[in-house]
Amino acid sequence: MKDLGLYVIVTDPDYPVSRITELCVKYQVGMIQLREKGFSDRQLLETLSMMLSITRNSKTKVIINDRVDIALAAGVDGYHLGQDDIPLKMARSIYDDKANLICGLSTHTLVQAEEALTQNPDYIGFGPVYPTFAKKRPDAAVGCEALKTVVQKASCPVVAIGGINRSNVDDVLETGVRNIAMIKAVVKSKNIEEEIAFYSSLLRG
Repeated sequence: MKDLGLYVIVTDPDYPVSRITELCVKYQVGMIQLREKGFSDRQLLETLSMMLSITRNSKTKVIINDRVDIALAAGVDGYHLGQDDIPLKMARSIYDDKANLICGLSTHTLVQAEEALTQNPDYIGFGPVYPTFAKKRPDAAVGCEALKTVVQKASCPVVAIGGINRSNVDDVLETGVRNIAMIKAVVKSKNIEEEIAFYSSLLRG
């Protein structure tokens, strides 16, 4: 799988999901993930259907967090699993890999990253690189040195995540990573189009 560049995660955004999706398509964002744990199954399916109607025939892939069943029902491009979710091998057995879905795995330590890579995911997330409050119980920050180690070892794209913003993004890129997941710095920003345009251009460059 090729590098993704900017990876936008939609969690309790300050903007309509449709607007965020439209901007991701406009600026050729590699992936947009829906991560709304408070949504009902119906809300997830309806939201994903709307997102897919916008991303159709574009370079932007739609990913659902956690839910393999919803990924299959909605017909999205893939799903993302955390450390407490169903194991990747079991997830793939559910659909016998016939749907050819993209699968990403979250990792928060070097040990988790090494274990994840043995499972042959399409990409792994690694972080939080810096302290973050995007989760109720955030994991400890891993730092840029650990990120650099994972990037050097990985045989698939590594997506840096956690506390990344304009003040530290250059330090993150110095690790060799070329994929960055953004939550607060984009979906909670004062000017979302400006932020998506900035990060997508930066990562393409």
